[in-house]
Amino acid sequence: MTPAAARLKEQHERKKNLFLRHLDRVSLSSKLVVCTIAVLLIGVTVISFSIRTLVGNYMLEKIDRQLNQQRELVFNNIDLLAKNDSSGINSYFLQIQYTDGTTDDNGDPLTVTPLLPQLQSGIVSMPVLPTDGDTTGIKLGQIFTAPAVARQVKQVQSESSQSTSPDNSDKSNDSGNSEGSSGSNGSSGSDSSGGSADGQSGSDTQNGTGNSDSSSGSGQSESSGGTIRILGNPSGNVSHSIISAANSPWRILPLQFTGPDGKGGEKVRGVVYIGLSLSDQIDIMNTLTRYCVVVGIAVLLLGGSLSTLIIQHTLTPLKRMEKAAAKIAAGDLSQRIPSAPENTEVGSLAASLNTMLARIESSFHEQEETTNKMKRFVSDASHELRTPLAAIHGYAELYKMQRDMPGALERADESIEHIEKSSQRMTVLVEDLLSLARLDEGRGIDVTGTVRLSSLVTDAVDDLHALDPERAITRQIIMLEPARDLNHPATLHVEEGDWQDVTLPGDASRLRQVVTNIVGNIHRYTPVDSSAEAALGVMPAAIDPKQLAKMPATDASLRRFIDAAEVGSSMQTGYKYAVLRFIDHGPGVPDASRSQIFERFYTADPSRAREKGGTGLGMAIAQSVVKAHHGFICATATDGGGLTLTVVLPIEPMASAVAAQPAGAGLASGKAKDGKSGKGAKNAKGKQKSSWFSGESRGQAAQPPAQPVQPVQPAQVAQVNASGQTNPGQPGQSDRSGQPS
Repeated sequence: MTPAAARLKEQHERKKNLFLRHLDRVSLSSKLVVCTIAVLLIGVTVISFSIRTLVGNYMLEKIDRQLNQQRELVFNNIDLLAKNDSSGINSYFLQIQYTDGTTDDNGDPLTVTPLLPQLQSGIVSMPVLPTDGDTTGIKLGQIFTAPAVARQVKQVQSESSQSTSPDNSDKSNDSGNSEGSSGSNGSSGSDSSGGSADGQSGSDTQNGTGNSDSSSGSGQSESSGGTIRILGNPSGNVSHSIISAANSPWRILPLQFTGPDGKGGEKVRGVVYIGLSLSDQIDIMNTLTRYCVVVGIAVLLLGGSLSTLIIQHTLTPLKRMEKAAAKIAAGDLSQRIPSAPENTEVGSLAASLNTMLARIESSFHEQEETTNKMKRFVSDASHELRTPLAAIHGYAELYKMQRDMPGALERADESIEHIEKSSQRMTVLVEDLLSLARLDEGRGIDVTGTVRLSSLVTDAVDDLHALDPERAITRQIIMLEPARDLNHPATLHVEEGDWQDVTLPGDASRLRQVVTNIVGNIHRYTPVDSSAEAALGVMPAAIDPKQLAKMPATDASLRRFIDAAEVGSSMQTGYKYAVLRFIDHGPGVPDASRSQIFERFYTADPSRAREKGGTGLGMAIAQSVVKAHHGFICATATDGGGLTLTVVLPIEPMASAVAAQPAGAGLASGKAKDGKSGKGAKNAKGKQKSSWFSGESRGQAAQPPAQPVQPVQPAQVAQVNASGQTNPGQPGQSDRSGQPS
């Protein structure tokens, strides 16, 4: 590419980019309105042009058909038409040009115009035709369009010395008519070849029967039916519309004129031109054009107005989106875009944007909450760790100060004792933090074992009784009370009774830590003389454990589980769950702070006093352990005052449940053949039961497992209690680890 071509291309691209930049600055509504008007303009123009062309061609074909159909009628009735010519009824033009040697007074070939329509003010339209019978450039019998000139009749006089009829061999006719016999009309010889007339003739006059000295100087005369019209240029007072009509072109049909030759034959005598003016058709076309222009303008105005209103109304939601986006950009994440029908593009966009904005707002709030929790966690952890470190540092300094004084050994022992207590407290705190970190990472817990939940709860109740001998502790059975009506939904109902043996898959030491922490809080934060209840039960619920573990620790989540339990009880579908409740009647927790008790380092005492000995990590650890077991834990208010902690743990799918064995079978099957304790019972094939923690699906659970865990019947519990011994083969009898926090 040459440098000049490269520069031209660069200039072209620059102009193109400049145009596109200017175009991009125009608003979308303006572009749509302009495009709509442009489309309407193109449509109106195309329709108007099509209508004009269609009507023009139709009227032209109609005139041509009229000329072909009435040519004989016109030629044979020249006298009648000539008599009516002055009244304006006749609209045909007829001219005969003799080529057989017939001449006028000047010796030129005779040309007679018997039919010449006359307009107002004596204006006539003269088509420009070939002269002297010349047919060069035209084809006989083929209609062509000839231009016309406007002339005005200056004088009309009777024809006394000449006749329009050049030869009266058959009969005389003083009226000037052409041959009227049936054998001499202009219908013969119409198939000769030739072209259309080209409007030649350098003069505006045509040969007539004679010339006279008219005042206009044109000297043109036309004979018609015994009269001679003296024609001249139109005067200045003639209407312009009449002049325009007279200047309209003509459709001319050229025919060959034959007559008798005196010997009984026919001979060619000349050429006959029959024509109809296109002035009426042109006037109709002009009227139609004006009508189309007016209608087109009306359509453009109406269409432009309607399109502007519709486009503005359609783009109104986009403007609202723009305003909402501006407010969101300013920091107001609660703004939402007004909804619209989702079957439209704008409505679908609004719904998608609102969904996106809701997620963004939720993520932003979660991030803020997480950041605040992290800040609070760091602050609380620093505070908790600073206290024992300060105590250790203080007593160490005290020891240095008093070691040279009398009685330093006794005081040193006291300082070392305080240092040991502070280090133990700090050790417990660090271990709790490490446990939470491992639980968050999914480590430090084994949920593939088997746990006797009833034994864990029994041990926890015994611990609480040992800590508070004066406290009245009641064992109760928790059951589902169905809904009575809309105003009385289903609830969890407790009543006194002995617990059945509840066995479920999980980590025994971690679940023991959960119930120990709950019991420790009852001991620590409630009066020693207040009563407490521990309730345990099993019920089905139509909810998946993984979904249950994701629910927040709120009253609404508990209500959702109760509703699922009502469905599961009526339909006998879903999962079997162990429901555990610890109810106290102490001061309780305010409603606003109840969901915060599971946060790390949360304490009911804002001063974080050390008299109670808690670090605020017990309930956080309990929640993490329960969620690791795909369970649910929440705190609710106790009727009459106090706090109720509800723990829900999955046991197995309902489809894998088997019928209970007879009394005593559970104890017999619980003993291992090799005498080892801590293992579940085996079936005849020696395979152990696989729990739903191992990824067993519902469809697979429909088949009986190799080792189903059989619940211990009340009769078995009675036998164990009567004997005063526990079954060494049952799980969950590990050491009671875990101190209340």
